[in-house]
Amino acid sequence: MATLQLPITNESGYYEIRLESIGGLGANLCAKMLGQLGMNYLGLNSACFSSYGSEKTGTPVKGYIRYCRMEQEIRVHSPVVHPHLLVVFHEALLENPHTMEGIDEQSQILLNTNLSPGLAAEKYNLSPHQLYCVPAQRIAMKSASRINVVMLGAIGRVMGFVEEELLLQICKDALGKKYPDALQGNLEGVRDGFHQVMQSQIFSNSSTKSVDSTVGWGYQTAPMGGINPCFGNSVTNDLSPSRQGYFPLFIKERCINCAKCDMTCPDMVFQFQKGEYQGREMMVNMGLDYYHCKGCMRCVSICPTNALVAAKESEHPDKPYFITNQELIRTPDYYEESGADGYITSESYLTEKRLDGGEV
Repeated sequence: MATLQLPITNESGYYEIRLESIGGLGANLCAKMLGQLGMNYLGLNSACFSSYGSEKTGTPVKGYIRYCRMEQEIRVHSPVVHPHLLVVFHEALLENPHTMEGIDEQSQILLNTNLSPGLAAEKYNLSPHQLYCVPAQRIAMKSASRINVVMLGAIGRVMGFVEEELLLQICKDALGKKYPDALQGNLEGVRDGFHQVMQSQIFSNSSTKSVDSTVGWGYQTAPMGGINPCFGNSVTNDLSPSRQGYFPLFIKERCINCAKCDMTCPDMVFQFQKGEYQGREMMVNMGLDYYHCKGCMRCVSICPTNALVAAKESEHPDKPYFITNQELIRTPDYYEESGADGYITSESYLTEKRLDGGEV
């Protein structure tokens, strides 16, 4: 296998990629496939790892990939600070200024969005970097695949030194044996992601802001003792992008207020208030804070009366009983624009019957 000549490297001789994602979109697996791609098929030395919390779904996830010549050792194992390619798995992440940290004039940005590169650059005020956009969610819906394989195809296209057939092969290697029934849909997702990338050159002008590439965290800037100065920050996270097509639909007239849903929910989504049920004063379930619901469906599984059922989000743009948690900070203005929608799955679901727009 001939060693591939990388088009660009940093002072250490590495080509580096950083994935910015939300748990549940498959960025961790995507990073692993990119690492295996470099080692197995590109004749490169490669390293990859991900960073996420103890409960990955719904929380920030970062993936890091490094490539270099096969005869060179990778002696750096810290997070990628200045990526040659920054991949953003959901546009809601652009509301966090730290998502864009470390990019420079040589960086490329790949964004999962239905917007054209021009509109995306205008909406998010991106500065003079090469911007690529791919409608990964829409492609995944059509091909019955997952966002991560669509992004894999798009990443290969943006890098410019990876052939489509090699991307398909690494997808077969990683997913073929484990999910054979979903393989054809995943391969279609890789192909469509590769071919449907849109590109635009964004040049700086007086109306665009420059991106601050200053790295805010590191061993030199971390607080003494590793103290977290921003405790309780999870309440500011928009967890809705981690939902992949389904959400728990609340059918209030079936609810017996047993609170099993509240006990199993990892994110305090259910809002109970004092009220009356069957002539008795008690805590009554008033609804859900869908802003913090990541679609884990634990509540649907535990509900004894089918008061919570799995419903397609695309069929319920206006969610009933949507109550923001009043004990937390206000819902960000961008929530309605960035919330999950559509129906994405590579699994096969057995639908026994439909109840009020949901499935049980």
